[in-house]
Amino acid sequence: MLEKIKETAAYIASKFEHIPDTAIILGTGLGELVGHIEDKRELPYGEIPHFPLSTVEGHSGKLILGRLGEKPILAMQGRFHYYEGYTMQQVTFPVRVLRQLGVKTLFVSNAAGGMNPQFKVGDLMIITDHINTFPDNPLRGKNYEELGPRFPDMSDAYSPRLIDKALAIAARNNIEVRQGVYVGTQGPTFETPAEYRYFRIIGGDAVGMSTVPEVIVAHHGGMEVFAISVITDLGGFGDIVKCSHEEVQKAAAEAQPRMTLIMQQLIAEN
Repeated sequence: MLEKIKETAAYIASKFEHIPDTAIILGTGLGELVGHIEDKRELPYGEIPHFPLSTVEGHSGKLILGRLGEKPILAMQGRFHYYEGYTMQQVTFPVRVLRQLGVKTLFVSNAAGGMNPQFKVGDLMIITDHINTFPDNPLRGKNYEELGPRFPDMSDAYSPRLIDKALAIAARNNIEVRQGVYVGTQGPTFETPAEYRYFRIIGGDAVGMSTVPEVIVAHHGGMEVFAISVITDLGGFGDIVKCSHEEVQKAAAEAQPRMTLIMQQLIAEN
């Protein structure tokens, strides 16, 4: 794994000189943020050694170098999921590579189902903590000290400093944001009503099929992490409403301008 990480990082560095220390992973329906990135240079995942290929509609599969405002960034347009059949090591491999390239701050976005009764479709939820229900952990197996400690502390996996900044940005732009706990599941099924209720009982506010593995690996490697969800559907209370991937993409797209503004300003001020 170490050899593959170094080979992949060396290849990307040969294509993108002056690698920035800030990266962002764009999730379902939120890929349009790349329209705000200037001086773009793109590298399709298919050209990057050892990179998996995303198989999910709405995940384009490109690594992008550019500027968001005045801030140089790397952006992953499209991510990998455990439910696609990849191992946890494959799902989180790009994060390992970003760390090898010198990325210090990682911004993550996703679409999530809400089970907090106060939430509504289209809400933005800043993730303050997570509950990992995946059947595997990306750190299972041999630990390489140069990648991070054997037993990483997870008490501040989501940066309190960046959360405070994001809340201040939302307030001055009159954008309502929620805060909450994200439950990570393997998918690919959307949750049953009983599962929504269960996740609420154990302390979750929203649930999704990504983010948790990436955050674990980023935190393991010493990165500062900020993550935000768009609430694209609701479950576990009131009338049962069926959910589809198309509806998730539509709700995420409608919320995208608010998420984009927060992300733009947060990255610029970091």
